[in-house]
Amino acid sequence: MTDWTDRRRRFRAVIEGDACVHPGSVFDAMSARIAQDIGFEVGMVGGSTASLAVLGAPDLIVLTLSELAEQMLRINRAAEIPIMLDADHGYGNALSVMRTVQELETAGVSGLSIEDTELPQPFGVKEQRLLSIEEGVGKMRAAMAAKQDPNLVVAGRTSAVAIAGLDEAIKRAQAYEAAGVDVLFMVGAKTRAEVDAISAATTLPLILGGATPELSDKAYLAARRVRIALQGHQPIMAAVQAIHATLKALRDGVAPKDLTGLPDKALVQVATRSDDYEKATRDFLGG
Repeated sequence: MTDWTDRRRRFRAVIEGDACVHPGSVFDAMSARIAQDIGFEVGMVGGSTASLAVLGAPDLIVLTLSELAEQMLRINRAAEIPIMLDADHGYGNALSVMRTVQELETAGVSGLSIEDTELPQPFGVKEQRLLSIEEGVGKMRAAMAAKQDPNLVVAGRTSAVAIAGLDEAIKRAQAYEAAGVDVLFMVGAKTRAEVDAISAATTLPLILGGATPELSDKAYLAARRVRIALQGHQPIMAAVQAIHATLKALRDGVAPKDLTGLPDKALVQVATRSDDYEKATRDFLGG
């Protein structure tokens, strides 16, 4: 079993520190390496980006746990940047959550979030719904019980601010804090007033998802115990656009030498760790 201790300690240092960072949104081995090389403290794999990368499918919980764990192992094996993962609802009930934590811990994630949204979408339901607080608490307790590495960070995630309002979000945050999670992951907060209220009502470090321009000041966020603030998942969207544009140009008759937007050789060599492979070739193949 690969030792993931160092990266998990570095991730905990971010969570337990006094600064707020933006994570690099990554989705495969090469994007994680690039985020690491650029200097991001943390990488973030969203449920949506994992579904896009593995299946080319939207974020509808059609990706399976085994597929997600395999992708995370590929990413963590290729790069040393600590990875925070959106593990959605834990792929079932509280017992399924335990299995999810075990598989993803083995795959090398440094942190993962379990949310209290009713997923996948039930038949005949159009709007997002929340699980009962009691079931949510059960999932959080199960996730913490399933951890083998104490350095692994488990985040209790809720979108209650957007779905049911601030008071309900605070109630759930307090319940999940009491259940023992390491950090609270609040999705849907849009104003400083909401963040102020959540911070005042809890004591754990916070992760924010879907932040607005009003919540872009990292110094302000850090003062409210926000340690990670997501900015979205633009890199995979940029990759989709670049692939489409390149293929379309080729299909339309543009010569390969005339294509624009391609990486130079040096970037590709760094991203693929070409020097490491060349050294191994010399050492073991006599090349």
